[in-house]
Amino acid sequence: MSTKAILLEVAEKLPPGATLVDAIHELEFRLAVEQGLTELDRGEGIPIEDVKSKIAEWAGK
Repeated sequence: MSTKAILLEVAEKLPPGATLVDAIHELEFRLAVEQGLTELDRGEGIPIEDVKSKIAEWAGK
């Protein structure tokens, strides 16, 4: 999907009262998801067990 098509799709999905900040947040979220999926496709994912232990570590458990 082209950049222009993504921008138009995001704009169409925003509510009427959305701000430019709302649009930017939506685009940043979409970019992060796409980057994550690309990393998974390359086999660069982190096993869920590792993620759970990191969360427990960060939470002080």
